[in-house]
Amino acid sequence: MAQEMAQRSAAAFFAFPQPTVFVVNVIHVHVGRQDEAFRIIRDIVHYVAERKKGFLWSSLAKSTDGQTVVNVEAISGAGDVQEFFSDPVFAEKFERLKEVSTFEFHTYQVDDIVLPKTITSDLLAAQETEL
Repeated sequence: MAQEMAQRSAAAFFAFPQPTVFVVNVIHVHVGRQDEAFRIIRDIVHYVAERKKGFLWSSLAKSTDGQTVVNVEAISGAGDVQEFFSDPVFAEKFERLKEVSTFEFHTYQVDDIVLPKTITSDLLAAQETEL
């Protein structure tokens, strides 16, 4: 099973910038609604992961102060966002966030990767060995 998952996953980290676009969605939850907001965005992300080709991976996090939830999502290109929102089921799921939060999201293009020096050296050596 783990081997099968590894073969299907497009998620990977590289020592050099890759042409990846990130969506960073900051969800400012209404008081006491963090867990509910987290469940909603997790449902949305799973929906996208199962159906949308442009989805690469997502990292979901709750703030320790109970005020926000963050979705950092890697997608294949900025146009994927419009494609996701054109899906009526996705749009309906996203509307549920308005009941428990306000939110904003922006897309970002990777321009640099910064890793600790020892990790960078190890990754470079490993990548050179593979070539």
